[in-house]
Amino acid sequence: MTQHPQALRRLSPADRQSELADLVMREGSVSPQQISEIFGVSLMTAHRDIDQLVKAGIVQKYYGGVTALPSAVFDSSIHFRSRSARAEKSAIARTAASLVEPGMVVLLEDSTTTLALAHELVDIAPLTVITNFPEIVEVLKGRDEVRLIMLGGVYSAGHDAYLGLPCIDAVARVRADIHFSSTSAMSTTQAFHSEQDVVLVKRAMMSASDRSVLLMDHHKIGRTALHSVAPLSDFTDLVVDDGTDADTLSTLTARHPGLHVAELAPEVVTG
Repeated sequence: MTQHPQALRRLSPADRQSELADLVMREGSVSPQQISEIFGVSLMTAHRDIDQLVKAGIVQKYYGGVTALPSAVFDSSIHFRSRSARAEKSAIARTAASLVEPGMVVLLEDSTTTLALAHELVDIAPLTVITNFPEIVEVLKGRDEVRLIMLGGVYSAGHDAYLGLPCIDAVARVRADIHFSSTSAMSTTQAFHSEQDVVLVKRAMMSASDRSVLLMDHHKIGRTALHSVAPLSDFTDLVVDDGTDADTLSTLTARHPGLHVAELAPEVVTG
């Protein structure tokens, strides 16, 4: 968890629920009593927070507590994903930005990790940035020497992004120097996502780019989801954070020559 215990007791309900989602994903399961003690709230409030996460499809109740659904936080609404693993995403984004050079055409798909990367690109110019994610446009619009191309498609409110066949057709008409992607789950050999429409757009973007970079915080590693996006060998680069366990890092280092490990400050490692 990224917050000091005392800070957890001063969170807004939305931020507390986000921290709770991270806690459940990390620990596997927690009880209402544990939630009450950790966050300094009443049992009634703990149950209300659990109900909100159940409604969002992030956790499921069982006798005595709650447990995470597979890949739940990472396939949930943009509201929860934007508050999950923020320190890890920032570290990964800083490392990923070092792969971008002025003059490049950069393809950024819809993910909260690529959104963090967009914030790191504001001082790299000139650039052409192509995206299907309006939030990225909001970050980069008005920046000198940054040309923005917005990909249209079928609007998905849950992702706040454009997907579907129109988006795939639009991707096929552009060519990028480098593409940045993030998925909801990853093994040491494959990247996965639970939604078919998202997978198809990711694959189209990989095909439209000379170089594809996968950005994965350690909470997503060692998990699977319904659809395979691509083998890790299809990505030229893989960026993970140093909260990833040592055995997994050793395996990835041996299998992927383009591995980059983003460094987190010791006090914010959440594994």
